[in-house]
Amino acid sequence: MALTTVRPEGLGFVNGRRNLIINGAMQVAQRGDVTGKTASTHGGPDRFYAIISSLGTWSISQDTDVPSGSGFSSSYKLACTTADASPAAGDHLMLHYRMEGQDLQQLKKGTSSAESVTLSFWVKCYKTGNFQVNLYDQDNTRIIGTTVTISIAATWEYKTLTFAGDTSGALGNDNGNSLFIEMVFDSGTNFSSGAVPTAWEAATNADRGAGTTLALGDSTNNYFNITGVQLEVGSNASDFEHRSVGEELARCQRYYTEIQKASGQAVSASVIQLCGVFPTEMRTTPSASLDGALTIWQLTVAGSKGQSSSNIGVNSNINSASVFNAECANFSSLTQHQGVAVAGGDQPLNFDAEL
Repeated sequence: MALTTVRPEGLGFVNGRRNLIINGAMQVAQRGDVTGKTASTHGGPDRFYAIISSLGTWSISQDTDVPSGSGFSSSYKLACTTADASPAAGDHLMLHYRMEGQDLQQLKKGTSSAESVTLSFWVKCYKTGNFQVNLYDQDNTRIIGTTVTISIAATWEYKTLTFAGDTSGALGNDNGNSLFIEMVFDSGTNFSSGAVPTAWEAATNADRGAGTTLALGDSTNNYFNITGVQLEVGSNASDFEHRSVGEELARCQRYYTEIQKASGQAVSASVIQLCGVFPTEMRTTPSASLDGALTIWQLTVAGSKGQSSSNIGVNSNINSASVFNAECANFSSLTQHQGVAVAGGDQPLNFDAEL
């Protein structure tokens, strides 16, 4: 396994999509920024998942701080708002990026031809220290990792890491969570008392953060920014593969999407049923939710009628990964069977098919 901070220049383009990461430039942030988080959560840029287990309170945002001259406009920022300088044994703080097995078959994992992969990214942190980066094979409970050093505080640095191929444990050729990238920023002894798994091995929690000294949760001054995340087959990092916002949004919507407008009918005086088509086929049948009030227009011969509720429940009886048929309850005085139109405004219908 190799680690370098030298930025590659002039490397040629490989046919097809080199970068296995979706939204590595942090351009898409459908959920918006989140604050006051004490448990694992999405927020800020799509596809990146903060793992928070009883270790401080955090804000997550799509930040405009980026490395100068890099061509990036956004970064993922994790900022401590309540510190925890003495984590209990099982406490931990991590960042995950999770991948479907069917998108990783070119790694040839579990065969004698297994490919090495190279991970590269830009990082900026308030403090110096080490954090551990792992590849975690969820299908076979195997892990390989290395440490990354923040050499200069509050300064953008470019990092590349190469991981050897694994001849044991094939990844499932399906839409499940087969492999994830894991960055460990802070933890208690349950996640740090082992040794860094520098070669593929059976995963144990004690090894996952053994190389981490960063202690990112020990002060409310602390923050961590990352952008330009790229994972590619081979032993060398190439220049970042920039994609359009439209392409990245469509890829992100496979895992999470928001519907601002929909139509349907009132099925009772208090319940409406909505139907529609997702902008792209989702990874699997999603769960539905609504964060607040929803305004509807009930269509009548005489005109329209606006109505909203602050306590609307959304059933997760979605038809499939392509179309939805969701019910919203807790309205009042609706006329059964009449058509309705919905405008979500700042409170759209949320559909989640994340790994």
